Amino acid sequence: MILDKMSLNEHLDGGRPGGDKIYSVFDHQLPAALKKLPFDRHLSQSNVRKVISEADGYQPHLIAPEQGYKRLIEGSLGYLKGPADASVDAAHFVLKELVRKSIAETEELKRFPSLQSDIAAAANDAPERFRDESRRTVSRLVEMESSYLTTRYTDNHLWRIGTNVSGYVTMVCDTTKNTLPKAVSSRG
Repeated sequence: MILDKMSLNEHLDGGRPGGDKIYSVFDHQLPAALKKLPFDRHLSQSNVRKVISEADGYQPHLIAPEQGYKRLIEGSLGYLKGPADASVDAAHFVLKELVRKSIAETEELKRFPSLQSDIAAAANDAPERFRDESRRTVSRLVEMESSYLTTRYTDNHLWRIGTNVSGYVTMVCDTTKNTLPKAVSSRG
């Protein structure tokens, strides 16, 4: 006996509520959460000055203050973890609910409650593993963005550092909006 794949596909393809809920997580919930992150406060001129002086000291820099840039970027991108994890969890919840509904709507399974229960347990195990894998993938994506900064975003003028880091963080947020759904859907 196989889970009624058509029922699950109908949920995911939008024939029934499901696919649209997952779409909403990534197209509405994630961007809204990213907009609320306190980047302005973290990249204020006073905080930039403080982070740069703590990381690289007060000496004038012939090139951009590398450690300060790194700390500002890591601090800024660290804020992404919360919304990213929340999006993974929200998509996971929708998928689990779709599996539950699909199992409940499969008429053949209603005659075999024990089998229905076993299938439900097995069907719920996979999304749990996929959620954990998706969270690790998302964390790696953010870590990759934190670990490498192109020279395009470096500048020796202290007053532009916040602007440069902000530009980089904005680019990473846009990338995250596009890659997070791919990371999650490639796992599930």
